[in-house]
Amino acid sequence: MARRALITGLSGFTGRHMAAELTKAGYDVWGTMTSSPDDEVAEAVGIRVDLLDADALESFVADARPDVVVHLAGAAHVTGNAPGRTYMVNIVGTRNLLSALAALDNTPRAVLLASTANVYGNASVEIIDENVPVHPANDYAVSKLAMEHAARLWLDRLPLVFARPFNYTGVGQSEDYVLPKIVGHHARREARISLGNLHMSRDFSDVRDVVAVYARLLEAAPVGETFNICSGHGHSLGQMLQMLARIAGYQIDVIADAKFMRRNEIARLVGSNHKLRNVIGLAPCTPIEETLAWMYEAMRARVTE
Repeated sequence: MARRALITGLSGFTGRHMAAELTKAGYDVWGTMTSSPDDEVAEAVGIRVDLLDADALESFVADARPDVVVHLAGAAHVTGNAPGRTYMVNIVGTRNLLSALAALDNTPRAVLLASTANVYGNASVEIIDENVPVHPANDYAVSKLAMEHAARLWLDRLPLVFARPFNYTGVGQSEDYVLPKIVGHHARREARISLGNLHMSRDFSDVRDVVAVYARLLEAAPVGETFNICSGHGHSLGQMLQMLARIAGYQIDVIADAKFMRRNEIARLVGSNHKLRNVIGLAPCTPIEETLAWMYEAMRARVTE
């Protein structure tokens, strides 16, 4: 029998790429979705299940009988969700999943929980490794850190691995996020764009690299360990705009808009992947300009259809 993978958040941006990666690795993929079951993911079994519906989630997990689990579902926006919803989904929803997994006769071989590098907040070091103290600066980050702590209560029953991804992007990410927004404006050949702080620095990765790392962590199953998922290189939004100017062949007019500037904005968020490389090794990261070009070509194709 083929190995079976369960992905929560199957129909989301990362979930779709994760499904493709695990299908390629020989898994039968099952997953939970918040969108309509008609919103199918190729070669995967997707069911609409709310993480807060403990009974429905337990029933689905019992049917899925997964060998490995990737928990991606959650309230993902830093500013786009009501705080109460963010805490409920990210903490209680995760607890419901872990309870359902622990109730199985045969528990999974590995369960990867996606947290966030936002738990570090405004760190006082240039490059952030896993030993840097956490200082979450918004409700989303606090909820994810609380999720990590709550999940550790299950380590005696489940083989949990914790991932703290830094920023990543790729084809299919919503324009609610800043890089797809910038790429979309260029793909539509718009004359101007409204943005916030162009000087903030982020460690941006390609989603294809991120899901490949997740898949390798599932195979290695370093239980109880926490890993930064990052490229180790920082880029400002200003630098991203320069890359898009080269890709699209024109310079967009940027309007500084205060509504896109957060009160607790993290000025620099760049990670170390040294621990990750020691455990699973890493292929060379995709240069972010190649990722932007991939996104630009996909968006241009839709615009010109």
